[in-house]
Amino acid sequence: MSLLRITPSTHSSVSSQLLRLSVFLLLSLPASKGKAIWTAHLNITFQVGNRIISELGESGVFGNHSPLERVSGAVVLPEGWNQNACNPMTNFSRPEQADSWLALIERGGCTFTHKINVAAEKGANGVIIYNYPGTGNKVFPMSHQGTENIVAVMIGNLKGMELLHLIQKGVYVTIIIEVGRMHMPWLSHYIMSLFTFLAATVAYLFLYCAWRPRVPNSSTRRRRQIKADVKKAIGQLQLRVLKEGDKELDPDEDSCVVCFDIYKPQDVVRILTCKHFFHKACIDPWLLAHRTCPMCKCDILKT
Repeated sequence: MSLLRITPSTHSSVSSQLLRLSVFLLLSLPASKGKAIWTAHLNITFQVGNRIISELGESGVFGNHSPLERVSGAVVLPEGWNQNACNPMTNFSRPEQADSWLALIERGGCTFTHKINVAAEKGANGVIIYNYPGTGNKVFPMSHQGTENIVAVMIGNLKGMELLHLIQKGVYVTIIIEVGRMHMPWLSHYIMSLFTFLAATVAYLFLYCAWRPRVPNSSTRRRRQIKADVKKAIGQLQLRVLKEGDKELDPDEDSCVVCFDIYKPQDVVRILTCKHFFHKACIDPWLLAHRTCPMCKCDILKT
């Protein structure tokens, strides 16, 4: 019995045939009835004293019935203690300097459609709904038929509460919502199996035909994954704006151990899970480089 010898020319022929087969199978599949999910990029900007702080993250998803459009404006809360905007008489305190505004609304109490319509009737250019407490930064595409003319996105509870606290402290916050990436959760198991089979076959052929096999650099991939995890963990840590009367402003209290400057009113601080806090501008680069608290060495990925 003779063994099949795969040469570069054989590889080229087989790869071409596999490509034609995959295209044929994909075109032969019935169209899926599922709906794509679009992420939302939020460019958040707020001013503390003379400093302007900006934060960009893919932290939301567009609703199933939302226009996929760019929208921007000042972030405005519902008036009163109830932040879910379920009362049809809910008002929003729009800042005088804002040409357009986005309503920040809490999930729960009524349907998404009702909340969005209440804000739209009051003149909102877009609606941001943050998830229930205890859900972290989990999001999902909302269903809100009948509101197709206004952009609506969901963000996680942690990000929503961060924005809520800033605005309640009198900080002027603006957000630009950009259309992010499309995800296709409706891909069937059959299609995924097909791609897995084709990828495995092509990889097998390349391994046999390569003159100098290359070993994947797993350490590089791991470093990139850890960096991405650290960025995500930093984004979930609490922010706080110091104000007059806070005990942290007492001259006898500790200063920021990263820059050694004392804390001043209107400073923005980042609070770690170990309860130590530092200037946001100081600790964010530190965590990206070290990922541990400068004081107690608590690892933000392990907590």
